[in-house]
Amino acid sequence: MGADDVGELIDYRTWGVEFFHRAVTEERVLRGVNVLSGRVIDVGPMGVGPGRLVKVTAKGQIGTATGQRVGDEPVSFHVTLPVPLEFVIDLGVDKHRFTADIGVPLTITARARDDLAIVLEITPPTAAQVEVQLEAQGLRAQVVQLAAGVEGELRRFIAKYVKRELSKPYLLEATTIDVAGAIDRASRSLGPKD
Repeated sequence: MGADDVGELIDYRTWGVEFFHRAVTEERVLRGVNVLSGRVIDVGPMGVGPGRLVKVTAKGQIGTATGQRVGDEPVSFHVTLPVPLEFVIDLGVDKHRFTADIGVPLTITARARDDLAIVLEITPPTAAQVEVQLEAQGLRAQVVQLAAGVEGELRRFIAKYVKRELSKPYLLEATTIDVAGAIDRASRSLGPKD
């Protein structure tokens, strides 16, 4: 290795900040969140509207997250999980079909842990932050959509579902970067080979 291949020496604090920014990339954050991609969402039947007599069922699955870095102190990202759903409103005599394009906003902040791990802390959305775009099939279905209050129910259900998924062990594992473990594995590969 020549003199040109060696970087400048810097202090520990600067090295740590630089390492953190390079380790926590948009690609790594999205990879961690995308363990949710493909998870099936099956809603209902749930009662909506006055007296909860109208029944709604919905099916769909979480799509692939998109997002970008929005801050450096702390390192943070805004990410959106798309959740396309197809659902049916059952009035007892009539059934009306809808599609919903749902956007679930997540704020992700990278945190340093004392065991040399980087943890991606994900703030789940409130129901009000969940974006829902409904598309009814036919004018009558649009009237039913307004009367049944489906949009608010979907927001609440999706926010609750995502919050529950974010606390599960598989997601916590996917959003932790074990720096100490990676260093240990790398150091075992150093030295003479048998």
